[in-house]
Amino acid sequence: MFSGIIEEFATVVAIEKDRENIDFTLKCSFVDELKIDQSVAHNGVCLTVVRIENGTYTVTAMKETLDRTNLGLLNVGDKVNVERSMLMNGRLDGHIVQGHVDETAKCIAMEDADGSTYFTFEYPENREMAKKGYFTVDKGSVTVNGVSLTVCNPTSNTFQVAIIPYTFEHTNFCDIKVGTVVNIEFDILGKYIARLQQL
Repeated sequence: MFSGIIEEFATVVAIEKDRENIDFTLKCSFVDELKIDQSVAHNGVCLTVVRIENGTYTVTAMKETLDRTNLGLLNVGDKVNVERSMLMNGRLDGHIVQGHVDETAKCIAMEDADGSTYFTFEYPENREMAKKGYFTVDKGSVTVNGVSLTVCNPTSNTFQVAIIPYTFEHTNFCDIKVGTVVNIEFDILGKYIARLQQL
């Protein structure tokens, strides 16, 4: 379980394909605090630490994860938003994030907001998925590349988020441009409500 409050971005230092899996080796400031079998969110994707050596750590993404997320698009040198799992004795500064990315979305517009930036993202319109809670609501929560954000101006398949300078500088939003593919996780509360309505 995560909160969507990014600790920092890690840098990809190696990528190795192993049959249908990909091993990503990364470097960040808290490598020495990690343990084998620990969960860490990478661009919002919960992955398990499988190796720690020489100031780096390695996680494995399987085919299902690669098909559903933007991890398969990563290259050596790319920045990845990382967050360790949430401690249950602290404040929930973001919202409840599972680390189970639902799908990807594409940045289709960026707009200056006199100091901050509005990003607009588009995802495939799918009425059946929307009935299951895969949608956004105005002033609701959404996770973009692991970042807990507030939704603005949602439509059936787009939404905006407003990014303040601090978030822009301390997450990989600094690298997002029109055409960039991001991971999104819809709010789990909406999914449960949608499921209850079906029952």
